[in-house]
Amino acid sequence: MSGEVLVKYMGFKPMLLMREYTFQVSEAGENREFKLNIANSAFVARRASYQDAPAICSERLQAELAAHANHPVETQYEITVAELDKYRESHTRKSVRGFSGWKKAQEDF
Repeated sequence: MSGEVLVKYMGFKPMLLMREYTFQVSEAGENREFKLNIANSAFVARRASYQDAPAICSERLQAELAAHANHPVETQYEITVAELDKYRESHTRKSVRGFSGWKKAQEDF
């Protein structure tokens, strides 16, 4: 198990102006705790959904771990509007135009 890094989502804490998401990173028997924050206004403005928030935070944490050889100096991060927009754009399904596939299936039936 040496060298293996495990990232575990521990939950969130609602606060006055933000939600704080906590992750535990384990490596070689050492546990570190990281907190990532998303402003409540981001949820109200629909820049983030409550369901996607842990994944958004996880992506940021994974990027920080990768950029610092799994040992970032900071343990608390703010998720930016740009990060939220990037996540939403990369995870938005492409809309299907019309019901031509449905209509074709009905004709073939």
